[in-house]
Amino acid sequence: MKTSKRIPLVLLVILTMLGSQLTFASNHSFAAEKDQVKDLVLLQNVPEAATEVKDKKVTLQALNLYEDGHFTKTSEDLDWDSSNENVATVDENGVVTFTGQNGRSFITVSTDSFEDRIAVDFKVDKSNKKGKPTSSGKVVKQKGDKYNIISNAIDGMTMKEKVGQLLMPDFRNWNGENVTEMLPEIEQMVKDYHLGGVILFRENVVTTEQTAKLVADYQEASEKYGLLMTIDQEGGIVTRLQSGTDMPGNMALGATRSTEISHDVGQAIGEELKALGINMNLAPVLDVNNNPDNPVIGVRSFGESPQLVAELGIAYTKGLQSTGVAATAKHFPGHGDTAVDSHLGLPEVPYDLERLREVELYPFQRAMEAGIDAIMTAHVTFPKIDDTKVISKKDGTEISLPATLSHKVLTGLMREDMGFEGLIITDALNMGAIQDHFGSVDAAIRAVKAGSDIVLMPVGLEEVANGLYDAVESGEISEERIEASVERILTLKIKRGIIKEENPTPISEIIENANEVVGSEAHKQVEKEAAEQSITLVKNDDVLPLDVTTDQKIVVVGNAYVSSLYDAVKVFHANTEVIRASGPLSDEQLSIVQAADKIIVGTYTYNVSGRSVDSSQMQMVNQVIESTESPVIGVGIRNPYDIMAFPTIDSYIAQYGFREASFDATAATIFEENTPTGLLPVTIPGLNGDVLYEFGHGLSY
Repeated sequence: MKTSKRIPLVLLVILTMLGSQLTFASNHSFAAEKDQVKDLVLLQNVPEAATEVKDKKVTLQALNLYEDGHFTKTSEDLDWDSSNENVATVDENGVVTFTGQNGRSFITVSTDSFEDRIAVDFKVDKSNKKGKPTSSGKVVKQKGDKYNIISNAIDGMTMKEKVGQLLMPDFRNWNGENVTEMLPEIEQMVKDYHLGGVILFRENVVTTEQTAKLVADYQEASEKYGLLMTIDQEGGIVTRLQSGTDMPGNMALGATRSTEISHDVGQAIGEELKALGINMNLAPVLDVNNNPDNPVIGVRSFGESPQLVAELGIAYTKGLQSTGVAATAKHFPGHGDTAVDSHLGLPEVPYDLERLREVELYPFQRAMEAGIDAIMTAHVTFPKIDDTKVISKKDGTEISLPATLSHKVLTGLMREDMGFEGLIITDALNMGAIQDHFGSVDAAIRAVKAGSDIVLMPVGLEEVANGLYDAVESGEISEERIEASVERILTLKIKRGIIKEENPTPISEIIENANEVVGSEAHKQVEKEAAEQSITLVKNDDVLPLDVTTDQKIVVVGNAYVSSLYDAVKVFHANTEVIRASGPLSDEQLSIVQAADKIIVGTYTYNVSGRSVDSSQMQMVNQVIESTESPVIGVGIRNPYDIMAFPTIDSYIAQYGFREASFDATAATIFEENTPTGLLPVTIPGLNGDVLYEFGHGLSY
């Protein structure tokens, strides 16, 4: 029995040799990958890389350059050295610390095979006019062809890799299920189409831990270049993160008139996205909402004043981009003065260029000058800029060419006339304004030819990718045109540090940090302050603040979000009852209202028909006003325009959004825990065309 369990010597030798071969093959594969490294450079030497010295410190990052031109972050097996430690020291992680002594040091990073260095200077200026010396540290880039990593990368890309950088699909669902974790099929698509980015939606980002893991898995799936991980985290009604801080939204910020608050909101949103690995935000909205009938922008805009939109939009952008997250102004040339939702149809803005420069284009021009990273196009026609007519695939009618597909708008106006050098991204190409009239492939080809750098949410990734490949191969789109977009995409990725990592941070550390940042108390405080300062007291016939005794009853009436309004009011007054109604009240409900000492009516609208006097909701409000002698307080939950339908109400508050912080701020205002200071960011017209309440109107206590 014993001998039968022994491995024969010959077999042992064979197994040993096979094991050696397997080990050799594995090591050879790893060695081959390492052999492809042709150089080592410091990211801060790359011309497009931004470098900031903060608190006398700057962190340097090493990149491996590969034979085919691609580059990756590397952090292991590096030796760091400072030539003059009297001026600056450097630790094993590349963190340079200035000592405070004048002079220059060269910081060197090296491996067994390669090295690179960069100069760091420190200077104390004792000639300051105020009498206090100032000091500054700076990084001095080295020069050389090896630092032109973008052009070298493009030279080594295949045509399909170049096209892939322009593609940004969504993976909201897969086989009818929300995508909340990486699927093998999606991972393969990231690789097969060499995707440059992916956009996430609320269905994808449920919890902090799950979101961080999903984003990290997307980055791991990318083979050579980091992915633009994008989301619409505007704040307010367009908020995707389910575990993040919601913020009250742009029109609420417009009501605060505060650039400081807008900056803080942008920064808080950026910090939460950054912690999750999301590196690009499709915000802020810079549309000027000067049309009360606009069904798609509304409270997503800072207001009707181009100057206000520009000032607060730039403040928000600076806060967002200070965290390293790319900002995106939308929707160029302007979606504010439209009465059609481009998700459903094709809106038109009829004005000439002179008027557009004064209103619609003004915030975008200012944002460009302030260094915004990207701009999103609008699926809106501007016939005075581009009067090109095309035949609709929907019904064969002649239609105007929307801005998203217009060379005159994107290249002629935005690039050449307005001087924008950043990234142009289309609005979603699955929207009705595009998909219905042009179809998937034609729309993508037209968008790229017009000047778009990123094709967002194409319908049918395989079909669109193949269509673009064919267009390049046939010469319909030149490879130089594709390369121009790739250059801008890689420039943004380098600027924002979106680079494939050889030694990524362990997911456990990412999650631990994200749990501390996302939805933090500090961010909740920013949200609270913004909401409280936004509350606008539009009308008050000596009703507010409420002075009620414990035995007096308050009745809260409404439909959409009425529970949130009720919950917020009940915190201040326990003797509160709620009536949920979307139309005129029943006799029983009416009797409850008539017995109440105070009535609060919450209205929610998002279109013209909703705020019509004839709508069932507004019939209910006017029924309440007419049927009781008790004071009636109206709360415009979303749009401030609701009072147009019930101008005789005793008191009216505009809160601009349906997030919890806004309801809390409204309730606090009703009970004098918060003093209203908000000013209308829009004009509220009367039903007969006159002005009911002017832009800038706002009451206080």
